[in-house]
Amino acid sequence: MPALLDKSFELGSAANRLGASLHPLVKRAVGDLVRSMNCYYSNLIEGHDTLPRDIDRALKSEYVADPKRRNLQVEARGHIEVQAMVDHGDLDAMGTGQNLVRMLHREFCSRLPEDLLWIENPDTGERIRVVPGEYRTRDVKVGRHAPVSAELVPSFMGHFDWGYSKSRPSTAVIAAAASHHRLAWIHPFMDGNGRTARLHSHAFLRRAGVGSDLWSVSRGLARTVDRYKAALARADYPPQGATDGRGTLSERGLTEFVDYFIDTCADQVSYMGNLLEPSGFLERLRTFVRTEADRSKVDIKVYELLARMFTEGEIAKANAAAILGVSDRQARRIIQPLIARGLVVSEGKFEAYRLAFPLAESDLLFPRLFTQVRDETPPPPGGYGM
Repeated sequence: MPALLDKSFELGSAANRLGASLHPLVKRAVGDLVRSMNCYYSNLIEGHDTLPRDIDRALKSEYVADPKRRNLQVEARGHIEVQAMVDHGDLDAMGTGQNLVRMLHREFCSRLPEDLLWIENPDTGERIRVVPGEYRTRDVKVGRHAPVSAELVPSFMGHFDWGYSKSRPSTAVIAAAASHHRLAWIHPFMDGNGRTARLHSHAFLRRAGVGSDLWSVSRGLARTVDRYKAALARADYPPQGATDGRGTLSERGLTEFVDYFIDTCADQVSYMGNLLEPSGFLERLRTFVRTEADRSKVDIKVYELLARMFTEGEIAKANAAAILGVSDRQARRIIQPLIARGLVVSEGKFEAYRLAFPLAESDLLFPRLFTQVRDETPPPPGGYGM
C-alpha cells in the first residue's frame, strides 16, 4: 500500500503539471482531440476499429453509406458526447458510485443505433436487447469469466456503492483503479460494460483531481491490451494462500492490477506532457507548415499566425493581416485553407481566430497519437473477456 500511495502522489503531481503553461483556449482544443482519441482506443479494446477520419466525420454529422461503418460512427460520436459531459462537470453531482455507473451506461447506450443495442446468446442464438442504464436480468459468461448471477447484481452494486461512492483524497486514485476491476468483474449490464467502466474511471480520476481532458487512460490500456486483460484476470483469482486477503478474490491480484493501472496512467500523462511541451510543439508546428508549404497547401507565412494562436489562445481578425504582413484581403485568402482543414476556427464573423486540432491533421502535430501498438504478453489461463 505505501508504494501505491507514493505512485498515486507522483501521478497527481505530474497530472497537475500537465498543460500548466497552455492557454485555456488551447487546452479546450486539445481536450476535443483527446476525447476523440479516448473514444478510438476504448472502441479498439472492444474490437470496434473505427477509423479516425470516420470519427472526425461523425462529429460533423457526415455519415458514410455503409451501415456497419455508419453504426460505428454513431457509436463513436455517442461516446465522445458522454465523455464531454464528464469533462464539463455535468455529472459531478452523481458521485462515483452506482448512480454514476448507471447514468454513464444510460447516456452512452441511448445514443447507440438500434442495431448495436441487440446482442446474441452464443449458446441459443436468442437475440436480447440491451436496456440503457438497466442492470442485466440474465446470467452471462464473458470468455471464461462467469460474473455474479443476475439476481445478485443489485446487491453487489450496492456494495460497490458503499466502497467507491466516497473516498479519501489520499486514496482516491487507488480507489479509482480498484473500482475499474470490480465493475468489470460484476459486469452489471448485458453489454457496454467495458466502455462504461473506462468512462467511469475517467470520471473517477477527474473527481480525484488527477484526470482531465488532456490525457486518457484508454490509450494506455489499448496499447497494452493483453496485459490489461491479464491483470484483470489475475484480480479475479480466489485468494492464493492464507495471506492473500480475507475476501473471495485475491488481494494480491487486485493490488497488481491497481499497480498496473496507475503505471499506465502515469505513462499517458508523461506522453501527453511531452507532446504539449511548448517548444517541442512549436517546432513540430514549424515542420508541419514547412511541409505543407512545400506542397503548396498553405502559405509559409502562416507559421507566425498559428504560433501566436498557440501561445496567446486567439488572434483578433483585425490583427491577422499585420501578423502575416499582408493586406486584409490577402490575409483572408491565406487563412481560408486553414479554416477549410479545420486547423483554424472562428465562432462568428467578427470573432477571433483560434487554433484547433482536427483528427485528420493530428499525425505530425501529435505523433503516434492514434498508432495502434498491441502488447504481446500472453494472457493467463481463463483470460478475461470485455
